[in-house]
Amino acid sequence: MTSEWEQRLADLWASVDDHDEDEFLRRMDALVAELPAQSAVGLYELASAQDSTGHSDLAVPLYRQALELGLGDDRRRQAVIQLASSLRNLGQAPESVELLTAEREAGSDELDDGVDAFLALALVDAGREREAVSVALLALARHMTRYQRSLTNYARLLG
Repeated sequence: MTSEWEQRLADLWASVDDHDEDEFLRRMDALVAELPAQSAVGLYELASAQDSTGHSDLAVPLYRQALELGLGDDRRRQAVIQLASSLRNLGQAPESVELLTAEREAGSDELDDGVDAFLALALVDAGREREAVSVALLALARHMTRYQRSLTNYARLLG
């Protein structure tokens, strides 16, 4: 995988709304076909393409394969978030909550808000609304310049 390939991938994602579903998926398939067979990155990108075109059912096994094969840190956390989101869409909120809770405990990076946002959605679908509000408010509190301490304390009381 070269930087040129990554740029073509970025260009395709940037133009996703310019293509109908079939054309976008065809272009993604062609791009991934340039990678070695069973490439974790290729499987992840195929899963993402299926997911973004509304096919969570097709995305889930691809995400799982990509994660099993091993993704670099740049894509691994995205794959977990997207897998959890797809599982939630398929009515499997408890597994989504489990994945995202583990991901929160695995470390911190620029995707923390994404983990928290999708965890809050999964918690709602799992019937744990108060905890969902707590997670969402704690994520929001990190970005506030005023009221951060108060909001954090209130959010913790909900969870």
